[in-house]
Amino acid sequence: MTLVSGFRRALIGATMLGGVLACPAAEGQTVTIAVGAPITSIDPHYHNLAPNNAMAEHIFERLVQTDERARPMPGLAESWRAIDDTTWEFRLRSGVKFHNGSDFTADDVAFTIARAPNVPNSPSSFGIYTRAVAEVQVVDPLTVRFRTRSVYPLLPTDLAQIAILDRETHQNAATEDFNSGKVAFGTGPYRFIRYVPGDRIELERNDSHWGPRQPWQRVNYRIVVNDAARTAALLAGDVDLIDQVATTDIARLRADPRVSISEIVGLRIIYLHLDRSRSDGTPFVTGPNGEPLGRNPLDDLRVRRALSLSIDRAAIVERVMEGAAIPAGQFLPEGTFGHVPGLEAPKYDPEAARRLLAEAGFPNGLRVTLHGPSDRYVNDARIIQAIGQMWTRIGIRTTVEPLPWTTFIARAGRQEFSLFLVGWGSATGEASSPLRSLVATFDREKGFGASNRGRYSNKQLDALLERALATVDDAAREKLLQDATRIAIEDVGIIPLHIQKNVWAARRGFTHTARADELTRAMDVAPAR
Repeated sequence: MTLVSGFRRALIGATMLGGVLACPAAEGQTVTIAVGAPITSIDPHYHNLAPNNAMAEHIFERLVQTDERARPMPGLAESWRAIDDTTWEFRLRSGVKFHNGSDFTADDVAFTIARAPNVPNSPSSFGIYTRAVAEVQVVDPLTVRFRTRSVYPLLPTDLAQIAILDRETHQNAATEDFNSGKVAFGTGPYRFIRYVPGDRIELERNDSHWGPRQPWQRVNYRIVVNDAARTAALLAGDVDLIDQVATTDIARLRADPRVSISEIVGLRIIYLHLDRSRSDGTPFVTGPNGEPLGRNPLDDLRVRRALSLSIDRAAIVERVMEGAAIPAGQFLPEGTFGHVPGLEAPKYDPEAARRLLAEAGFPNGLRVTLHGPSDRYVNDARIIQAIGQMWTRIGIRTTVEPLPWTTFIARAGRQEFSLFLVGWGSATGEASSPLRSLVATFDREKGFGASNRGRYSNKQLDALLERALATVDDAAREKLLQDATRIAIEDVGIIPLHIQKNVWAARRGFTHTARADELTRAMDVAPAR
């Protein structure tokens, strides 16, 4: 069953090679990688966060893995099939051992599915990926069956997000035990050596791994959040690969023969959420002179469309992102499962925006505050500054308030803002991920709307999404997801801005395969040949 159609023309997948004077690194050397975002835990079920997931893939493995274009492929499971409407059977790889010598069996899978959604104090649970499972049946040591609560074709895709643990080792293990290294044992291609929070993780090759032999004996995975410091470390030869290359450095590094760039259109959309949780006014939108309005203007489709049409996405991509993004009119780029052909980014049209505002009863404009993080997404603070200027030109006087990520996301989660910038990376590479999380009506029991911080709600969209999640036929399911996406965009449930490109830079002598899912992994770095 093909769940993700794969990237086609829109992706700029590239293994970087050009312009580099090859200086092959011999097997057995150490590779040093500098990443721009901190890892918050070694426990692979603690925090569903891209930097954590990237690190986890070195140490732990999943039943279903994904390739550089987010397409499912066999991992700890060699194959899988649906044997009836609500039962999936997975055949497991034989001869696999955890780093502490324990055998990998179906019983470990059953244990993992029970643990993943129940990690204490998890700030972002993996429960959304196990919610469909009603029962796990261990048929024999190498066969496991999942009974789902209803027809659920996305189970293999969801299980690609769940790292498998060892029941014997991890039965009573706490997150702190992983962070200390006491139980940091997986089946992955690298073994854990040391974790210094905020500084580095050290790994060594697992010579007993079942997969291809890794070229690096040791991996130094350093956390360097400052963009300039990361680039300087690369040019000085202190590190071999950096991620999240600053957009201001890309052109310079591309021209430097000591360095090569790898890039790909990613799966992360940057967008604006709008407060739809209040009908009698929203805290950061007033009349043009600061007067209360007594109603929420964001409930009016004409106002939402005016906000969207007054944003010059092409200018943001060119001048703020310096080409490291593509304008977006929907959740995912062309070539992904559920992408809607022809649903383009809205064209910049300030005159139409002014007309819509007047029709909505705001001929003299509004006064708003636009919030966003200052340290989470590429150029996030500069993006909201640019949008603020664009809105002000059509009569929406905008105050911009960037905040540190930890402060921002806590307040956004409490629905304290009216208009705010966020991003979403679709780890599954298909449209049900953003639809379920960003625009489905918030429903804790169903696991819908978990990141719908604007509390947008549309019953027609919800119904299409639920039908899609219960549709086995790929073509029929994709059509339902496309219809749901079109509703969300035409109703301006969110305002899409752009989809980021993922950009890495490597030192001469190294090659890197870019990944759409943003994960920075030693497994994607090789000596130049």
